[in-house]
Amino acid sequence: MSDTVDEEIEDSSAPLIEHLAELRTRLIRSVLAFVVGLVLAFAVAEPILQFLLMPIEQTLRDLGDPAPVLQFTAPQEYLFTLFRISMVFGFALAFPVIAFQLWRFVAPGLYRTEKNAFLPFIIASPVMFLIGASFALFIVVPLAMQFLLGFATFSFSDALQTAFGAVGVTGDGAATAPVAPETEDGLAITFFGKVNESLDLTLKFIMAFGLCFQLPVLLTLMGKAGLVSARGLGAMRKYAMVGILVLAALVTPPDVITQLILFVAVYGLYEVSIQLVKMVERKRVQQLREEGVLGEDEDLYSEFDDDEGEGEPEEEPKA
Repeated sequence: MSDTVDEEIEDSSAPLIEHLAELRTRLIRSVLAFVVGLVLAFAVAEPILQFLLMPIEQTLRDLGDPAPVLQFTAPQEYLFTLFRISMVFGFALAFPVIAFQLWRFVAPGLYRTEKNAFLPFIIASPVMFLIGASFALFIVVPLAMQFLLGFATFSFSDALQTAFGAVGVTGDGAATAPVAPETEDGLAITFFGKVNESLDLTLKFIMAFGLCFQLPVLLTLMGKAGLVSARGLGAMRKYAMVGILVLAALVTPPDVITQLILFVAVYGLYEVSIQLVKMVERKRVQQLREEGVLGEDEDLYSEFDDDEGEGEPEEEPKA
């Protein structure tokens, strides 16, 4: 009896050890891919930084600043900013390898139908995130910068001259020391942006819109798993509109135009999600009819409609 129990324990522990060894291998390969992506991204981190800050630069030039400047106030700030960019874009470069390792670990435990259902979402998720990030960088961030920096209605050159003084030139061509001119017009207010704070705002927009554009992928996957239905999503439209308005107010600056753009984009994705869930349900109904589970005149909601009708109390006859 004891030998039989020991054999059962060994047989049950062997698959667990194999799964842990497989998980360790996949994690090591994912970490190595992330390190390689981190190094490659750090090599081009400065051009990426210039690209991400391009909306701020263009807005400052449109407001009259001929030479836009961003500053850093700590010795390590610029290096950490480049390292932060390297981590984000390094993960983006390594994501195909990480997703492949995840798929190789999960796929053996899935049926063929589950593999066919799960694989498209792994591909669609990064594509939708890239679309959302591009939408944020090229449309939303420029509008937000125009709103936030648009209060600076003064001339940047005049403000800089007032703040630091004008550099004079003597007759022999030598430059004199800068002298701050006297003024009675009040304080000179100008924009001296920090690199890390400006980048932080841009990355927040990119992450927010990238995650919001995952909505069709998430709801379609939930619909495929039977967790949500097209009818239920349609009935929740008014609540979804309120939730999207709250989301737009939280992740965007107090700019009506930017909030309206986010609301229209996310609510449009919500409506697209309803249509995608309907397509999933049509395929499921067709499959169930081929298997003989549903009749030709029945759909997925017939059973629930019948149950609801049976549960309603009958009206008492009036005297």
